[in-house]
This record gives sequence, C-alpha cells and structure tokens, in this order.
Amino acid sequence: MANLITISRIPLLIGYLLMLYFGSPPLKVVAVPLLFVLIMMDTLDGWVARRTGQASLTGSVLDIAADRIYELVLWVVFADLDLIPIAIPIIVVIRTTLTDALRSLGVKEGKPPFQQHRTRLGTFLVASPWMRSSYSVSKIVSFCGLSLVVAFSAYPAGSAVHALAPKLLPIFQFTSWIAVLLCVVRGSPVVVGSIVRSLASASRDS
Repeated sequence: MANLITISRIPLLIGYLLMLYFGSPPLKVVAVPLLFVLIMMDTLDGWVARRTGQASLTGSVLDIAADRIYELVLWVVFADLDLIPIAIPIIVVIRTTLTDALRSLGVKEGKPPFQQHRTRLGTFLVASPWMRSSYSVSKIVSFCGLSLVVAFSAYPAGSAVHALAPKLLPIFQFTSWIAVLLCVVRGSPVVVGSIVRSLASASRDS
C-alpha cells in the first residue's frame, strides 16, 4: 500500500502540471492546494509503511526517488515559467545527482540512505527531524507560493488578483534560495563522507 501511494504521486504530478500550464485561472488556483496535498502524500506513504509494518529498503529508495522527481520537475517548471533563475534547478540537479550516486553505494551494502552517516554533524544535517522539516517547509512554501503566482498572473491585467502576482513573487524567490541553500548544506555530508571514506580506503590499500 505504501509503495502504491508513492508511485501514484507521479501521474498526479502530471495532472497538476497540465492544470498549471493549460488550466483556466480558477483551475490554476485550485492547482495550488492540490500541489500541497500531493507533496504531503510523501508523509502519508511513510506513515502507512510504519503503521502496517511495510517499511523496507525498497520503499525508502522509492520514496526518495518520488521526492526527487517532484523536486527537480517543479524547479525546472518554475524556471521555464521565468519565476526563478535557471541557476536554481542547475544547482539542485548537480547536488541531487551527486549525492544520490554516492548514496547508491551504501544502498548496495543494505544501508538505507538516511542511515549512512557516521558523525553526529552529518546525521544532524541529513537525517535530523529539524533539518528535514526545515528543508521540507522551505520547499512547500516555495512551490505552492510560486504556483500561486502563476495562478494570479493568469487573471486579466489590471485586475486586483493579477496585481498581487508581482508583489508575491520576490517573497517566494527568496524562500526558493533558502530551500536551495538547505539543499546544498544537507548534501554536503554525503559528499564529504564519501571523500573521507575513499581517502581512508586508499590509505589502507597503500
């Protein structure tokens, strides 16, 4: 059941994107709370997995994959709509590709992605509830906020709703950069840890 919820998020994301790009102004507004629900489904599948005793390494990897799809697609979409600079998706793509590739080495050894860190600092930055929640909130606020800007911009020029869009945009551009900063900070222990392990392995081999 948990994995089914995770997988179902992908076609639902496509539905949201169709609403965002081709929907009427009211439908674009409806897309905002829909996006919030779709993002929060990430919490639901984890809760169901723990509740039903279905938590597994495969489920953990699938969950991260779905999160990555949402994150990367939404950053690219909002850059395509000229709401954020292209630098944001570029940074996120580089960070995500690098960290996921390095984490895959631990997964091969049977270690879940968030349990691969040996230092307290690394564990705090990557897996602590505070950091994970801060990162999640920054993304939710940014994605839903930028989606709202798209919806308001679709209303006729000169209307009160349309006039709100340029006032809101700087706020959610700022939260987007906060999300990117947290993204890089949380990814740094994965990269640093991999480098340290590689150096240690090379030292032993020599």
